[in-house]
Amino acid sequence: MTCSLPSRRLLSALVLLPAATLGACGQAIGSASAAPPAPTAQVAAAAPAQAAPPIQKALFNPAVAGSQGGITSLAPLVDAVKGAVVNVEVRARPRRSAAMQRLPPGMAERFGLPPGFGGEGNGPARQGAGSGFIIDAAGIVLTNNHVVEDADQVRVKLDDGRAFDAEVMGRDPLTDVALLKLKEAPGNLPAVPLGDSDALRVGDAVMAIGNPFGLASSVSAGILSARARDIQAGPYDDFLQTDAAINPGNSGGPLFNMKGEVVGMNTAIVGGATGIGFAVPSKLIQALLPQLKETGVVRRGWLGLAVQDLTPDLARALGLEAMKGAVVAGVNRGSPGERAGLREEDVITSVNGRPVESAGGLTRAVALLQPDSRVKVDLLRGGKTQSLDVTLGTRPALNGEQEVLPRNASASAPRRLGVQLTETRDGGAQVVAVEPGSPAERGGLVPGMVLVQVGDQKIASVSDAAQALTSAKPGAALLLRVRMPGSESTLLRAVEVPER
Repeated sequence: MTCSLPSRRLLSALVLLPAATLGACGQAIGSASAAPPAPTAQVAAAAPAQAAPPIQKALFNPAVAGSQGGITSLAPLVDAVKGAVVNVEVRARPRRSAAMQRLPPGMAERFGLPPGFGGEGNGPARQGAGSGFIIDAAGIVLTNNHVVEDADQVRVKLDDGRAFDAEVMGRDPLTDVALLKLKEAPGNLPAVPLGDSDALRVGDAVMAIGNPFGLASSVSAGILSARARDIQAGPYDDFLQTDAAINPGNSGGPLFNMKGEVVGMNTAIVGGATGIGFAVPSKLIQALLPQLKETGVVRRGWLGLAVQDLTPDLARALGLEAMKGAVVAGVNRGSPGERAGLREEDVITSVNGRPVESAGGLTRAVALLQPDSRVKVDLLRGGKTQSLDVTLGTRPALNGEQEVLPRNASASAPRRLGVQLTETRDGGAQVVAVEPGSPAERGGLVPGMVLVQVGDQKIASVSDAAQALTSAKPGAALLLRVRMPGSESTLLRAVEVPER
């Protein structure tokens, strides 16, 4: 069945769910026809710039394609690439009751937490299936995050019938990209190269291979229908649109150009319609890969702004002749933008000399930059041109966003102290539950407190807290700095680190 989200009417993620629905049924995908949301999204980078893997040599030369009655056959292309397309099967255990102390009645709402946070219900084992493709002969596989994010077990089946257990190397929920590593892979598996999605033109032929409805190695073909589609799936939408047939189960499968290069990863479709599918561009995937391979997570540069497009009416109201740019609608307190002197009603026109034509364009410009990097921001203020130097921060996870821990951080570290944490809008890690009799309770931690420093390490996210707690020496008294929501002052707490 198509995995449609109740709050989004038209678009569906493409993971196939043959049994019970997995907890994360795909990315939060918006209606293609819906009006843009109010300008409250904070600006962040889709993927910090790193040395992208070089574009590999194409596997296939279209000049040698076969012919059937004067019509070019794609059979040679299919034969060249289908061995690298895989079926991804996932299984998740039922969620069970947590042993953590529940928040008192009304406290979850007071702190902006979901009702019953930390609780887990009983239910049958959950299963799902999607697609993927091998990008390295050693057994490195790309797929969608929504295929594997809730999985306890992942098994990958190749076109030739071989099957391997897999581990998740890294995930990025905001772009719906995940990286898998096949266990005990022989090292000579068929692989396909990532191509240059920027070189793809509207009208160019493309081909999709995947496992729709569990039908392995199904092939469809079409054209690139459009570029840079914003389907309200997330803050970094820049999808390729195609009319190649894409269905549930195609999630994570490749979209090929006619040279056998992957130019996109099939991700979403318009529910109730045919011929409208969306794929994550390969150029974005290439930018994510270094971090996913190295740490398993993507850290993004952050300005700390709320921005919106510069419309003709806004330009007239601001007394500007410019018609393109990103209007600063809000500046987060204590953010890199505020520290650099950015103000509301500033119109950002370029970042490091790269023109900014819209709010989304600003997001994508910052996407090319690393946290802690120094950038030049050109803007219009009161009709005059100015330039500011901004040192980017690291984008915090926002409320409702899933935090992915680095591979070298232990997810159980906060649990060892008997505390459960979640993200906050202003940075830090908020305590939402404390286990009775735990080191956290003995140290005076209570639900609602926000952890802002562990030892000498500043805490901006749950993953920061997990890393700091993991590196703490067992038996030591760990100094924590905390604050209560709405308070600027901080308190000190000492917690004994238990033996592992």
